Amino acid sequence: MHNGSQGTYEVVDSAGYDESVLQTRPGGRSNPGRVMVAIDGSGQSRHLVRVGMDLAGRRQASWAVVNVDTGTSPGDVRQVELDRAFALARELGGEVLVLHGASVADALLAHAALCGASALVLGRSQDRPIARLLNRTLAQQLIQRGRQLDLTIVSARHDGTPAGTPLPPPGGGITGEDVALAVATTGLATVLGWLAEQWIGLDDLSLIFIVAVVVVAARTRMAAAVLTSLLCFLAYTFVFIDPRFTFHVGASQGLTTVLLFLVAALVSGRLASRLRMQVLALQGANAHTTALQALARRLATAADLDEVAAAARDAFWRTFDAEATVHLDGGTGPDALLAGMPPRDREAAERAVQSGRPTGRFADPLSASTCWFLPLLDAKAPGGAIGLKFPPATVALTAGQRRLAEAMVDDVARAVSRARLAAELEEARVSGESERLRAALLSSVSHDLRSPLAAIIGAASSLDNYGDAMDAADRSSLLETIRLEGERLDRYIQNLLDMTRLGHGGLKINRDWIGVDELIGSAIARLQRYRPAARFDVSLPKDAGPIRVHPALVEQALFNVLENGVRFSPPGEAVLVDASLEDGVLQIDVSDRGPGIPAAQRERIFDKFFSVARGDRSGEGTGLGLAICRGMIGAHGGSVGALDGPDGRGTTIRIVLPGSQPLPNPSHG
Repeated sequence: MHNGSQGTYEVVDSAGYDESVLQTRPGGRSNPGRVMVAIDGSGQSRHLVRVGMDLAGRRQASWAVVNVDTGTSPGDVRQVELDRAFALARELGGEVLVLHGASVADALLAHAALCGASALVLGRSQDRPIARLLNRTLAQQLIQRGRQLDLTIVSARHDGTPAGTPLPPPGGGITGEDVALAVATTGLATVLGWLAEQWIGLDDLSLIFIVAVVVVAARTRMAAAVLTSLLCFLAYTFVFIDPRFTFHVGASQGLTTVLLFLVAALVSGRLASRLRMQVLALQGANAHTTALQALARRLATAADLDEVAAAARDAFWRTFDAEATVHLDGGTGPDALLAGMPPRDREAAERAVQSGRPTGRFADPLSASTCWFLPLLDAKAPGGAIGLKFPPATVALTAGQRRLAEAMVDDVARAVSRARLAAELEEARVSGESERLRAALLSSVSHDLRSPLAAIIGAASSLDNYGDAMDAADRSSLLETIRLEGERLDRYIQNLLDMTRLGHGGLKINRDWIGVDELIGSAIARLQRYRPAARFDVSLPKDAGPIRVHPALVEQALFNVLENGVRFSPPGEAVLVDASLEDGVLQIDVSDRGPGIPAAQRERIFDKFFSVARGDRSGEGTGLGLAICRGMIGAHGGSVGALDGPDGRGTTIRIVLPGSQPLPNPSHG
């Protein structure tokens, strides 16, 4: 352990580790802060995860496992090791983060300052001797600059990788492609330099080689740029520095030139490589953001779980070229069923739902599943899973692909939660509406239907008890009362039945031809049987031919409107009926001469069981007449509305029936 002004660090160097050693030594911070575990995919990554978890537990602090993406591919072996370490961290309750930066030390220190970390755990790496000599190893940089951190360096290698087993370096080291590119670029630069010297007379040929280094650095990694710099330095010295075709530099000026060339090549190569890495990082971030925005737009318009599942399938197919299978707990669609899955996939999906952790391919190396299952966490509880089936050629996923897939799954999980909440609210609303309708029906039966029943029972009892003592006129009057009240009761029951049919979509529109005058006349004649004193002033269109509607439904709707007008018109006042037929659109205005309806309540009179002093339930009626009228006319594609009466007096109920084309040939019946 080292304790000084530059922070606190300790080295754990044992096959196992003594838990007591992990306690912070005197001189460290008392604030538990946050514990960071830095891994690079070496053989000890999972061991570092366990060490960091134990340290965080002793400090009673949160912890996270981080890996720094410097823009280079870690290689298949290291990527698999990183995936296993990340999976272990999630299983143990830690957070998983991937940082971006050209310098590992800079990225770690910046994130530590951002999240308030007080401790950092990392493994001892096999640093290059030159880096140790120049005091530029990762541990040395962190010790020098991480004054706020307690540093724990673990040197033992566990996770089943023998100590003598070499692991490929981060980024895969120098590959054959890098060597070939460096050699080819150097050769091309040499040829161009010779041509420029012979044909153009260019003296300073070092610029050509520096450009070659920059081109390589901008297209590949830093390692290839360094190799190209060295090869260009040797080629420039051998071919163009006197004495030529030797590596001997004759003059001090020539020596200075080649040394400055080497420095310039290395610096420009590093800058170009860093710029390329930043460009790639920005491109990845842009693709990440674009994919999430596209998915968010689809999810924002998804009205139910089926649309959410469809949006998820499309998004994963466009982004990853992967087939997505959505399993939702409690779902009823085909995507919610696991019965069609192979047993290995079904088992992995069930484990993902139950455990709330990724399973299957890319999550468990021993799994035989062909899909990668990610849980849909709804309020920290799994509410389903998404299975992603990648093409067989996809051996492993990059850290960026994993983060993007997990972010998309989180968005889908929130959309699923929102859709379920909306469905529950709609169900509650429908339940409340049904309860209100049930209460209104009971009220209607107990009050409005009771009056005609009482009248019928009273008249029948009088006839039974005193019929022999009554004269013919009294008996006829009682029988007429029974008939009228029975017909009134029949109308109420018919309205209730019609309202039930409208609410359940039971009305069928069987259109037939009927004359406008016949339609209006039939409704008026039917109403006058119940209200002999009712008067009507009818205006029909000239030469109006038949219209094609459902005669019984339209007559019933017109009957309800006419009855409503008669009810509110003063005795002796005629109800105005004005019909017009133009371009196949039938318009019927029924105007009463009553007190009128306030503008604020004109729309409400079409609600079921609406009851106000001047509503259609005033004094008598169930309050269903106008609601039924709107439902029947609406079934024809028409509309019903309330307007001011003529001259501002009373109310006009306007019925509009579009598409009521006249009969093309009078011979049609």
